[in-house]
Amino acid sequence: MLPAVLITGAGRRIGARLARHFGAAGWHVVLHVGHNPDAALALAAELPSAEVVRCDLLDGDAALQLITDLSRRLDDWRMLINCAAVFNPDTAEAIDPVVFAEAMTVNAQTPARMSQVFLAQAQANGGRRVIQFLDQKLRNPNPDFFSYTMAKHALAATVRMLAMAQADPADRVYGLAPGAMMPSFDQRDHEHEISGRMNLLQRLTDPDELADAALFLAEGWLASGETLFIDSGQHLLAQSRDVLYLARES
Repeated sequence: MLPAVLITGAGRRIGARLARHFGAAGWHVVLHVGHNPDAALALAAELPSAEVVRCDLLDGDAALQLITDLSRRLDDWRMLINCAAVFNPDTAEAIDPVVFAEAMTVNAQTPARMSQVFLAQAQANGGRRVIQFLDQKLRNPNPDFFSYTMAKHALAATVRMLAMAQADPADRVYGLAPGAMMPSFDQRDHEHEISGRMNLLQRLTDPDELADAALFLAEGWLASGETLFIDSGQHLLAQSRDVLYLARES
């Protein structure tokens, strides 16, 4: 039986990169999608061992049922990667209530609840692993995408708290905080070329570096509760706006 990993938002972008890496490393990959499964199904067909599950993360109860169902049938479910997120604009001047409610549910509340049920129910050989996908904005905040950033701060708070709550020392809870590495929102390619280099190393961070970091964390080498920043040093800067707008203004 292969070790299993559930990756939320695995049909595209970073989630798809993670799925490919874990598949190549010999894992059974459970690809979660919210609505349109076509891309995830195509990706699953390319992987050595994979399946696709569907669940709207706005429905927290449905998400918990998904975790319970997988816990009952996966014999060695070692890893949950909460990668899915919504990224919609609002500002420090005025929170958009709709944007706020969706961001807090999808980016914080539901992944935290899924993590709790996974850690309580999943059967795994050698310990269970949770990775919460965060953002370098935790250390390098700006007032853009206000609700998104609030939600990521809330999810970040769960990393150490969940780690402290685990009775089994083999279980690990981690954070993984990326910087700008793929075009975001309505960004054009040439804008991404500029924004992606707005870091200390002035380089484009390859999304595969995130996948390599996730595989490293899967082995549980770090103490539980730690967060890795994969951003070429972007979190060490002070940027007054989201790099999407900094690139556009430049």
